[in-house]
Amino acid sequence: MSLADILDPLQQPLVTVLDTPVSWTEVLGFGSGALCVWLVARQHLANWPIGIANNLFFILLFTQSGLYADAGLQIVFIALAAYGWWTWTHGGGPGTDGLPVRRTTRTEWTGLLAAGAVGTVALTLLLDRATDSTVPFWDALTTALSLAATYGQCRKLVESWWLWIAADIVYIPLYAYKELYLTSLLYVGFLTLCLIGLRNWRRDLTAAGPRPAGALNADPGALA
Repeated sequence: MSLADILDPLQQPLVTVLDTPVSWTEVLGFGSGALCVWLVARQHLANWPIGIANNLFFILLFTQSGLYADAGLQIVFIALAAYGWWTWTHGGGPGTDGLPVRRTTRTEWTGLLAAGAVGTVALTLLLDRATDSTVPFWDALTTALSLAATYGQCRKLVESWWLWIAADIVYIPLYAYKELYLTSLLYVGFLTLCLIGLRNWRRDLTAAGPRPAGALNADPGALA
C-alpha cells in the first residue's frame, strides 16, 4: 500500500457546504484545530500533540488549495510545537512547575515586528515569482503573523493572542475566497477562542502578581 492510497480517502468529499464539497481533511482539520486552540486557552499541555495532528491535516488541505506558504508554515509549526511542548514543561526554570504567563518585552516586540515585516516581504516575492498563488501577499502576511504568534504561544506571552487575532481576521475572508468555507468557519471559532484565551491568560497574569526583580532578564526565552 502506497502513501497515496492512504491519503486519497482523506481527500474525498464528505459533505457539501454552499455547493462546495468538503473533504475529510478539512473536517478533521476543523475538529483538531478547534480542540487545540481550546486547550491552549486553558494552558493544557495536550494542545501540542493535538496541534501537530492539525498541522498534518492542513499540509494536505493547503497544498490542494494552492496556499503554499500556509502549507509550508505547518512544517514550521510542527517544529515550534516540539519546542513549545518542551518549554511549557521545562522552561520555567529551577523550582517552578512550568512556564508562567508573562508580558512581551519591548525587545521581543521589536524583534517580532521586524522579523514579521521582512518575512512578509520575502514570502510575497517568493510566492509571486515561484508559484501560481493568486494571493501571495495575504498568504505571506498570515504566515508571518502566525509564526510570530506561535513563538509567543511557546513562551506564554499574553500578547501572542493579539497576533493570532490579527491573523484570524485575515484568514477568515482568505479561506472563504479560496472556497474553503468550513475552514473559514473554523477560523471564526478560532477568533472567539483567541478572545477567551486572551481573557484567561490576562487573568492568570494578574493572579500571579508582579515577577521578582531580575526574573525577566533571566528568562532564557527572551530575545534580549
